[in-house]
Amino acid sequence: MQKTALTLSSLIISIILLISGNAFLMTLLGLRLSIEEFSAGLIGWILVFYSFGFVAGTLWAGRIIEKVGHIRAFAVFAAVLAASILVYPMAVEAGLWGGLRALGGFVMAGLMIVMESWFSSKADNRNRATLFAVYQLVFFLSTAGGQVLIRFSDPAGFVPFSLAAILIALALVPLSLTREASPTITQGERMSLRRLYKASPQGALGALVAGLLISAFYAMGPVFANRIGLDVNQLSNFMAASIIAAMLLAWPVGRLCDRYDRHQVMLIASCVAAVCSLAAALIADFNMLLLVIAVGLYMGITATLYPIAVAITNDLMESDQITATSTALLLSYGVGSCIGAPLSALFMELLGPRGLFVSNALTLGGLILFMLFGPSRKHPAIEDQQQFITLAPEAALGLAELDPRYTEFEESSETPTADPSADPASESQHTEDLGPEQPPRV
Repeated sequence: MQKTALTLSSLIISIILLISGNAFLMTLLGLRLSIEEFSAGLIGWILVFYSFGFVAGTLWAGRIIEKVGHIRAFAVFAAVLAASILVYPMAVEAGLWGGLRALGGFVMAGLMIVMESWFSSKADNRNRATLFAVYQLVFFLSTAGGQVLIRFSDPAGFVPFSLAAILIALALVPLSLTREASPTITQGERMSLRRLYKASPQGALGALVAGLLISAFYAMGPVFANRIGLDVNQLSNFMAASIIAAMLLAWPVGRLCDRYDRHQVMLIASCVAAVCSLAAALIADFNMLLLVIAVGLYMGITATLYPIAVAITNDLMESDQITATSTALLLSYGVGSCIGAPLSALFMELLGPRGLFVSNALTLGGLILFMLFGPSRKHPAIEDQQQFITLAPEAALGLAELDPRYTEFEESSETPTADPSADPASESQHTEDLGPEQPPRV
């Protein structure tokens, strides 16, 4: 037990350093591009390349890990990411930064897969829910902590880029020193987006809209804050408050999802988020405190759309489809994230900084209309709904088995113990099936 705790502490330290450094960099890049007076449209297209790279990484980075192993792959990914961060201040050019963003997204996906699959390998039916909660808490707090770092150096200089690179490089140390055996990554069942949509239209679209809205805020939020006149400290508070709000609102929304019809909860959440987004657009120039409250509520509720979409979809799936469903929902989220920054940037070009929240409100309006009038699938009674799980989509690449709902699949897939009098060849085959091979991972 002590050995497991020590191993997990090393992983958690690596996760904190990595997520903090990456979150800090994402805010820094948007702010720096705004300071350099790039147009909102161009900023959106530069930053969206991170989403393109990240989606590609979720599809193909796992193959690199399979070939060279977890620690070597982690070292390569971290070295490439740290080096790419140091290139940014050398030349502030759109083409270069777009390429660096795509490269950063790809290797960041690989880093997340390595750490999350390692973390997930420590889960069993006794500790799965606890480990899942710990991981989600660490992820939220690290992301919020990354926003605070922006206030400690001049974003117009090279020092903050060096700080981000140092955090990424230091993330190598705890994981590289572990003596634990690497977990196994195997390819699980895949589900197409078309099949996902047919099974759960609202779940598929909910995941896509969540990706669109969250990526738009992370990419263009710092630009919005800079262009309405917030200083660096205010911008830091503005971004951090939204992430803390997402963490705090996750539990009450989860309670509602377990007690009421989830389709209705998603509909109401979308309506409230749309109102908060419009409120943020209207009060952007008037009161900082009211703006932070409105944006915090908006982001806090928007962040719950993805786990609600997951819950709605899993209610319609068999337990052995959890891994494939999770992969398809993440892909839908990724497609949305590739749309978010350019779309919000277009509205900011047309309407000024407040266009960010106008575009978000219109997107939520589309989701509301779809849920009211679009196709739907018969869903279970409230008492038959699966357990709601708070889930940050960016922190779900390698966590299929860490999801507490995986317990049902694991138990249902167990093969009965072989009869001692059975054929030895059959017994050998049974032993092999229950051997050390890990369950499929995303």
